[in-house]
Amino acid sequence: MTMSSIKIECVLRENCHCGESPVWEEASNSLLFVDIPAKKVCRWDSLSKQVQRVTVDAPVSSVALRQSGGYVATVGTKFCALNWEDQSAVVLATVDKEKKNNRFNDGKVDPAGRYFAGTMAEETAPAVLERRQGSLYSLFPDHHVEKYFDQVDISNGLDWSMDHKIFYYIDSLSYSVDAFDYDLQTGKISNRRSVYKLEKEEQIPDGMCIDVEGKLWVACYNGGRVIRLDPETGKRLQTVKLPVDKTTSCCFGGKDYSEMYVTCARDGLDSKGLLQQPEAGGIFKVIWLSLIF
Repeated sequence: MTMSSIKIECVLRENCHCGESPVWEEASNSLLFVDIPAKKVCRWDSLSKQVQRVTVDAPVSSVALRQSGGYVATVGTKFCALNWEDQSAVVLATVDKEKKNNRFNDGKVDPAGRYFAGTMAEETAPAVLERRQGSLYSLFPDHHVEKYFDQVDISNGLDWSMDHKIFYYIDSLSYSVDAFDYDLQTGKISNRRSVYKLEKEEQIPDGMCIDVEGKLWVACYNGGRVIRLDPETGKRLQTVKLPVDKTTSCCFGGKDYSEMYVTCARDGLDSKGLLQQPEAGGIFKVIWLSLIF
């Protein structure tokens, strides 16, 4: 019989104020991620263990790979193209112009190249903010922007089902993982429903990714864990606890995409919390080790 045990290690002690948006770049064997309030996009080379950082001019909340090379990122309330070589950011579109206190939060690109990202009001403390100020947007490949809905508290984790017919989405303070029917041809979403409500000890749902079996992995902010959900049954299948409380997001990467990378935050921890969690703000790697009996 086969059983698996889990190995968790902090592969990079980056001390992110709020690490987010981990993305695996296969071509360079690297993990991209952002530190939102530090205004940094980082690229950690898993082979050399070196980190490169690009600083932009506003909080940067998500980063994604661009088919033509380079990256796209959500900076402040702008969708930007990021040129790594000369460290420049070119604005592609701006949203929420009438809401001076807003910024983008999590974002991800769909299989047709649309960059989905939502906004939120700037926090006065972690998860403390003016409610219902955010919206969900998508930047299309021709650079026009569509708005899907507003009244969002903290626009967060997002991903698509394996057949691209379902779009999964988290508005953090609803404590729910939601699903929409998705039309890949048009980018239209419809029929919103909840597929999982978080338990009290799971705290606040944050970033999210999907695995090869179509199950969702959700990072639980303040819950110190990543949970695996079956969106069809609404059941939690697995809980992976980490040595830090403020887990923010996750993605698969590494050889064969068999490793999970988890980002976290240190902002919001007092000095005692930081002493108890010296790796807070680091990048964690989770590996499943198969044990054959």
